[in-house]
Amino acid sequence: MSPSQESVFPEYETDDSQTSKLIRKVKETPFVPVGMAGFAAVVGYGLYRLKHRGDMKMSLHLIHMRVAAQGFVVGALTCGVLYSMYRDYLQKPKE
Repeated sequence: MSPSQESVFPEYETDDSQTSKLIRKVKETPFVPVGMAGFAAVVGYGLYRLKHRGDMKMSLHLIHMRVAAQGFVVGALTCGVLYSMYRDYLQKPKE
């Protein structure tokens, strides 16, 4: 592409590093990393508790951990959507 032509998607053609892209995405949607961290924490806790589950069946323990992890991720995404709606519609738009 020659320098005189205007780019159709300039945000996709910049030479950003992976860390700068990650930081930008975290600033745009802060609850996604919270959901991912919560998911990892629930999975880690579930693996830790797997050894000390007592007489609970393995399948029942795994189902409980899956539901807890999914609940944390869905809750974080819901908070993110509500935050985004608040930021877009209720705060004064910067014009």
